Amino acid sequence: MKPGPFDYVAPATRQEALAALAVAPEGTRVLAGGQSLVLEMNQRAARPHRLVDINNIAGFDRLDVDRADEDGGWLRVGALVRHRAFEQPVEGGPLGRLLARTAHFIAHPPVRTRGTLLGSLAYAHPTGEWPTLAVTLGAELVLVSADGTRTLDAESFLIGPFTTALRPGELLEEARFPLLRPTTGVAFVELRRTAASFAHLSAATALSVEDGIVVDVRLGMAGIAPQPVRARDAEHRLVGRPPTERAIAEAAAAAAAGVAEPPADPHSGSVYRRHAARVLAERALVRTCQDISDDVERP
Repeated sequence: MKPGPFDYVAPATRQEALAALAVAPEGTRVLAGGQSLVLEMNQRAARPHRLVDINNIAGFDRLDVDRADEDGGWLRVGALVRHRAFEQPVEGGPLGRLLARTAHFIAHPPVRTRGTLLGSLAYAHPTGEWPTLAVTLGAELVLVSADGTRTLDAESFLIGPFTTALRPGELLEEARFPLLRPTTGVAFVELRRTAASFAHLSAATALSVEDGIVVDVRLGMAGIAPQPVRARDAEHRLVGRPPTERAIAEAAAAAAAGVAEPPADPHSGSVYRRHAARVLAERALVRTCQDISDDVERP
């Protein structure tokens, strides 16, 4: 099929883009990578009256580290940073490793070359890789419009399948991922039907160990709820303990049990999803501990 009729605007500056979004905001959509939006328009699942193409705007491809101090800071990702930018570590620590490992799960090379990280967040697929990682790490998202700027954490932004807190006329301008401690191990694992399909379930982890004791852990899951979730009960079970096989198994079981009723689909029921979630959570945590050992051994 072909898309329905629409107006097309290609602003050259940020101010022009915000002004364009303020015109009939209810029927206006932003075009960055277009890997999901254009497909939906061709299928007429989406019928915007107006497209605002932001690809000509300088500065929207920002990708840099804002280091507040020796242990803290953010990786700042602009609205036009493509998936492909993360295929190699963009930061020298564990965050860079985690982003690179996650990027390779996204679709296939042509999509990664054109699609954007922020576009994936705005699309809000319930098992999308970047939404899962943003929730896991507690990323901050900057939303701008002609009326001003507001900042939301990823959990507040992603409110349901294909549903976000974006208001009409707003643009998701930047994502800020917190830098991770140097002692952090990371992992991202998925279960999916084909190499290029969206995940059935996934788990992302970042775990820091000092003197043999877990001092910080983040475990995010997708596919067991309408949107990605943090498994906070599982995290609490690990902090203050050595990351033994028993502790990891208990945390994984808590992660799977923490959702009231995992959604069923034509391929699997809730019981299977809960079991698979436990397996993936345990696998991710084990790989995270292995990543810590590997990092210690690196010259």
